[in-house]
Amino acid sequence: MIFPTRYVRHITELCPTELRASQIDGLLIDLDGTLKDYGVPEFPETTLEWVRQVRSAGIVICLFSNGVISKVAAAAQVLETPFIAKAYKPSPLRVRAGLAALGLPANRVALVGDQLFADVLAGRLYGIKTVLVEPTSWVEPWFTRLKRPVEMPFRYRLRRVYQKALLSAAASSPGTQ
Repeated sequence: MIFPTRYVRHITELCPTELRASQIDGLLIDLDGTLKDYGVPEFPETTLEWVRQVRSAGIVICLFSNGVISKVAAAAQVLETPFIAKAYKPSPLRVRAGLAALGLPANRVALVGDQLFADVLAGRLYGIKTVLVEPTSWVEPWFTRLKRPVEMPFRYRLRRVYQKALLSAAASSPGTQ
């Protein structure tokens, strides 16, 4: 239940073309640690450019955060996107509100976040695809820092599986020996 559908190091590695090929038309995206650093109000320019590319590909996004309404609303205003604050992840109950905000069925949406026991678990419990990203920073609130040591063995395994899959794909590509 805690292993994601997909794993990437940074959100900008999620290629809009690949998302569309996977029949993903919408993303519920965590805010802190996924799109930007915790405690920093600004988004990195690379993230803002990625959001523009995702939108250009016809993929809709909704911020999906456990954060307080005022903070999530301010970030959503910058991104010009709907939001769900106080999502209470890992509870899957607010995922339905996120799907309604996107106007999409569950099979066309993925939940993207940096925490196995919040983001990935919420998506898996609801039955939607999930994408785990590495945290943008290790500066986090105390309650997140408490969960990280428990996540580490699972993250280590994910990285190994991911690297093995990449090496296997590279070895089977034409012209590589």
